[in-house]
Amino acid sequence: MVPLSHYLILSAVLFSIGALGVLIRRNAIVVFMCVEIMLNAVNISLIAFDNHLNQHDGQIFSFMVMCVAAAEVSVGLAIVIALFRNRPTVNLDEFNLMKW
Repeated sequence: MVPLSHYLILSAVLFSIGALGVLIRRNAIVVFMCVEIMLNAVNISLIAFDNHLNQHDGQIFSFMVMCVAAAEVSVGLAIVIALFRNRPTVNLDEFNLMKW
């Protein structure tokens, strides 16, 4: 049996890697992947607490997080494709469409 602290440490490390990737990287696709890593870290902690407390609420919330992640990916990829059509780059520093 793996203790709860191991799962929480893994979740914290994954969340930190994802947050660092969002802050450091400038490629839109990589930023979306880092957000997915952060969401998966939250899923790990939800399932770990669910297993530790012998309840099923964590699995339900984890499923909801996966649904939100799927919607986020589809909308985000559509936005990236629309921006790529105007400017042939996915670098977030070069998108200044909202500026006058």
